[in-house]
Amino acid sequence: MKKIILLIVSLLMVTASLFAQNIFFSTKEGQTLLYATMNDKGKVNSYTSQTISKVTGSGKNFSITYIGQVLDKNQKPASNTPEVTYTINVVDNVMELDMKSFATAGTEEMAVITGDKIRIPSPSLKPGDKLEDIKMTITISIGLKMTTDIVITDRSCVAIEDVTVPAGTFKCHKITETSSTTFMRKNSVVKTSTWYAPGVGMVKSESYDSNGKLQSSQVLESISK
Repeated sequence: MKKIILLIVSLLMVTASLFAQNIFFSTKEGQTLLYATMNDKGKVNSYTSQTISKVTGSGKNFSITYIGQVLDKNQKPASNTPEVTYTINVVDNVMELDMKSFATAGTEEMAVITGDKIRIPSPSLKPGDKLEDIKMTITISIGLKMTTDIVITDRSCVAIEDVTVPAGTFKCHKITETSSTTFMRKNSVVKTSTWYAPGVGMVKSESYDSNGKLQSSQVLESISK
């Protein structure tokens, strides 16, 4: 069960930063981005670090390998959440992401991820541009099968604006989207606004429930050089 929880955490980490891996990304090996995750009251619950461990290829074809780690409020590794390694591939200037690649080692028989490959082309976005919908299914088998369906729609760039976070001030593209998750016949809807800076990635993210109430947020705390 602990490995299944880790799988879901790593999947959410990557989904949150998918767009960052295209024109908004860093390719500096060894660089670490530290994010603070806060509740609806603005209180820090945990941190997440993402370190670029390896970059291979160049030009229009390359891959970036990341090491992700969930940290506690004291920025120490959280219990039962070891590091997660994952790789993003860019082929002919198009990011290709197969969600099956995010199954943590040892969970392949317990968790199966299916869905279309996510492809994001590299032209510069501008306000009004739309992005493709994302659909995926996670099936977990631990004695019985539990299926989670995730559909992300209404993805679009709505603005370019300056955003200030603990790591500094960045000119960002603001992307909004709606995520619908169905589990055990229960459906939940979350609307997210995320700000991405070229050469950095995700700088800030806010998630709201279907009534528009803030549920959680995430900000870039620091960038190691």
